[in-house]
Amino acid sequence: MILSIFLLVILFLFLSMASASAEEKPSVHLLATGGTIAGKASSETATTGYEAGALGVEDLLSALPEVKDYARVTGEGICGIDSKDMTDAIWLTLSERVNALAGEKDGLVVIHGTDTMEETAYFLQLTVNPSIPLVLTGAMRPATAVSADGPMNLLNAVRLAAHPSAKGKGVLVMMNDTIFGARNVTKGNTLSLDTFRSPDGPLGYMNDGIPCWCALPVRVPKEKAPFDVKGLTALPKVYIVYGHAGADGAMVKAAVSMGAEGIVYAGTGNGSVHREDEKALAEAAAKGIPVVRSSHAGSGSVISAEPSYEKEGFIQGGSLSPQKARILLSLALTRTKDFGDIGEMFGKY
Repeated sequence: MILSIFLLVILFLFLSMASASAEEKPSVHLLATGGTIAGKASSETATTGYEAGALGVEDLLSALPEVKDYARVTGEGICGIDSKDMTDAIWLTLSERVNALAGEKDGLVVIHGTDTMEETAYFLQLTVNPSIPLVLTGAMRPATAVSADGPMNLLNAVRLAAHPSAKGKGVLVMMNDTIFGARNVTKGNTLSLDTFRSPDGPLGYMNDGIPCWCALPVRVPKEKAPFDVKGLTALPKVYIVYGHAGADGAMVKAAVSMGAEGIVYAGTGNGSVHREDEKALAEAAAKGIPVVRSSHAGSGSVISAEPSYEKEGFIQGGSLSPQKARILLSLALTRTKDFGDIGEMFGKY
């Protein structure tokens, strides 16, 4: 009798400890937007020509039961697209949902296609309150492929979002065991699993599920989102014009004729502007359309160059890529059209 009571007490304590342990695990919520990670191909050897976003968040979780060992994971679908088709409307929806969940969860993971992942990451960094870890992840091979990279990327993203060291480091991208900051990460290879990189190097690595940090992110918002997009249904229209030999200003004029509220010029070298494009850009700036000089060189900062650029009011894009400069200019235009104020934002964010 005494032995039976003793065993019951031991069992009760064990179950209580197990329950407490489960409760102590952080809560991580997944927001699925589609992408290759949720892609479905016609065969296990196909890595192109698949249907992106064919699988839902429940399918991804059911194929990865290991996540429950690290967090209490829930999820929902935002959309199911190929990320090349990302829209401002989806960004606004995603940003609003992230802000709503920030007070309810310990960490968030956005499942995303790789083509525009860097853009979504930067947009979220500028529009969501930085209170909990927010991690983006995806895959280069569809879920149906042999040696699909999605499951490990998702597992590591959950581990990272659940880890207290990820807090305060801004929006993160977790791919191929490597951690990147939203501002500097870019997709650098069309097909390789090791596609993401940063000119300044990664922030760290996932070593057997544990984040190992080797750098700190730059220009990360600390207390609140720099831009409030709540209630917006659209963003100001900003076009990117690509600089190249033989330019004639036609693309700049086309952007203006289509109602551009801002223009990012992806110039050569140090944001250099072809003389024919410069004429058209100067006309645009004179009409009150802000022009940001960036570069398609791939790394380095765009700083002051020709005296005419300053005279014409062109804004220096700094180290932002053209696609990220477009995001910042579009958000800046929700607050001001003053060239000087916009220039200060480019120096800050």
